[in-house]
Amino acid sequence: MTRIDFYILEDVELDAMQRFACRLVSKAVTAGREVHIHTSDASSAGAVDELLWEYPEGRFIPHAIVEVENATSTGSVKAPVTVGWAEPAGADGVLINLSNEIPGFFGRFDRVAEIIVRTTRDRGRERYRFYRDRGYPLFDHQLDDWEAP
Repeated sequence: MTRIDFYILEDVELDAMQRFACRLVSKAVTAGREVHIHTSDASSAGAVDELLWEYPEGRFIPHAIVEVENATSTGSVKAPVTVGWAEPAGADGVLINLSNEIPGFFGRFDRVAEIIVRTTRDRGRERYRFYRDRGYPLFDHQLDDWEAP
């Protein structure tokens, strides 16, 4: 069954979600996991794509954009990290959900990361109830001392 991890940041800015997602990606890739970062739209995916080129500093994370449903990544190289607003083909390791909704395909992943900042707490509570009511194992991580550069 899919494990759901809630990362609760004390930060207010939505950009903090993306920076923290990059840190999670780095950790997952180091552990040999495939990751899909799910965004709401092409613009959000582009912002995450840009950030993955420069953050965390001094570390390159191989990644690619997924533009259409059930596609692999753009280009011919398979990347360990995909970013997109549609369902990716093949990835089933870690899903980092940065979109406004819970994607219908979340259950095929081993783990789902939901990143919450102060301005998204109400939405986070709704998601927590959604997963809890369906019996998914839930874990929350209060990151009061997390600092994003």
